[in-house]
Amino acid sequence: MQIIPVLDLLRGHAVHARRGARSRYQPLESVLLPGRPGDAVTLGRAYREMLGAELCYVADLDAIQGWSPQHQLLGQLADPVRSFGKGILVDAGIATPAAAEAALEAGASAVVVGLETMRTFADLRRVVDAVGGTRVLFSLDMMDGLPIRRRTGKLAREEAVGLEIAARAAETGVAAIIVLDLAAVGAESGPRNLDLMAGIKRVIGCPVFAGGGVRSRDDLHELAHAGCDAALVGTAIHAGAISAGD
Repeated sequence: MQIIPVLDLLRGHAVHARRGARSRYQPLESVLLPGRPGDAVTLGRAYREMLGAELCYVADLDAIQGWSPQHQLLGQLADPVRSFGKGILVDAGIATPAAAEAALEAGASAVVVGLETMRTFADLRRVVDAVGGTRVLFSLDMMDGLPIRRRTGKLAREEAVGLEIAARAAETGVAAIIVLDLAAVGAESGPRNLDLMAGIKRVIGCPVFAGGGVRSRDDLHELAHAGCDAALVGTAIHAGAISAGD
């Protein structure tokens, strides 16, 4: 089970994401970086040097909410001396080839296309065709186990359940599927959607990443048993519950 540390970026700072209530996110405080809340660049270096992380999931909350992408900060995070370096997976509300290419040029190693912000599966396929499936992940964004629909526009087959959505995304050639339940993010409530993730692994067979709810090493074992290949982890790292070697 691979641990992928999370960086949520809002207005130039690393923030502590909790249950998807973005208007209430505060600068992140972490045992990895005591006394320096919100310092995203230095925290990126700590992920690499102290955790030995090979991948880092970066959510650009500015871009996801329709503001300008934080490309300058992304470039700083991609600096291997000052910060994390290679291996940054960027979720920045990407729904077009141009947006994906801009994120990759700014320093992303791969981009995440989220159900919350994409319009149609045809758009997802266009992104894959433009930059290559190995550099695209699909995020099955959920809230309390229910897929999140885009705020404007409609997905084809809005009634589709999670497994069907995952199957349609996999057909486009994405490298992996992230099952991200925003209600579990920062809630320290334990893993959710285990049956869905097990189904994706069993029926579709693609790599599956879990996001939200991880509290401890036991939770990582539970996710691995469900077939997950990796887990996005934030709160448990910053509280010191999960560290290098876990």
